[in-house]
Amino acid sequence: MTGTRIAALGHYQPAKVLTNHDLAELVDTDDAWITSRVGIRTRHIGGPDEPVDELAAHAAGKALATAGLTPDDIDLVLVATSTAIDRSPNTAARVAARLGMTSPATMDLNVVCAGFTHALATADHAVRAGGSRRALVIGADKMSAVADWTDRTTCVLVGDGAGAAIVEAVDEETPGAARGIGPVLWGSVPEMGHAVRIEGTPPRFAQEGQSVYRWATQQLPALARQTCERSGITPEDLAGVVLHQANLRIIEPLAAKIGAVNAIVARDVVDSGNTSAASIPLALAKLVERGELASGAPVLLFGFGGNLSYAGQVVRVP
Repeated sequence: MTGTRIAALGHYQPAKVLTNHDLAELVDTDDAWITSRVGIRTRHIGGPDEPVDELAAHAAGKALATAGLTPDDIDLVLVATSTAIDRSPNTAARVAARLGMTSPATMDLNVVCAGFTHALATADHAVRAGGSRRALVIGADKMSAVADWTDRTTCVLVGDGAGAAIVEAVDEETPGAARGIGPVLWGSVPEMGHAVRIEGTPPRFAQEGQSVYRWATQQLPALARQTCERSGITPEDLAGVVLHQANLRIIEPLAAKIGAVNAIVARDVVDSGNTSAASIPLALAKLVERGELASGAPVLLFGFGGNLSYAGQVVRVP
């Protein structure tokens, strides 16, 4: 039986840091207002010469280096993003070109904030089915490019960045197979898709914050627990919980309701803001890099947001 595992992780953020005090010079806000409502203190912002595919390629390069692989060891590139530069070529193809790959399959997935967990599940399915041997899965967004910098309710949220994971096949009967990717639980609330939007010309990010807050804190805890059940694990056994880094005031009550009382809860939103599809792999890679999660530890990943889509799985960290 063919299983899958995450072989390595990588992350990247632009050098420029935008603080709450910097934002107070742009819109009618201040540090106290921002931290009390969303818990964010800083965010990284890419410059005009840093397109989203460059952020993605940097994160991918780190993951490849960590795994000791070359670009030609990858046969599938999946990029989750909602801030692609063009409709074609897609971001995945641009990343493959930047990395010097020769003939990988390349696809973008636009599921906004739940994009990485959807892409991870897609890679997991492709490898298990034999369609790929080793996949590069990236969540990357340049949310600053779609922010309305006159709207203090949304511009204070956004940040830029990318996170990457290498997914590879593993024989489920061999040691190490437990470091795998559990079954996905995914879905959406189509009739409420308007609650989070990136639309218009030029495209701009907007949301109905209270609707998203109520949905996330009331409906998602049960779904997150179901995700654990599908992997045969209880919330109490989780070593980590990495939710979409939307807002600290959503993350903390949601994590508490899941019941993962022994888990480290990622709070990268405080330093990075909402990086949309990048937020989960970015936060996970940092926890692993800092040694806060041991190799093989079970971690719940749960993405949610745009389209009011959600997707989650329990993974074992590399």
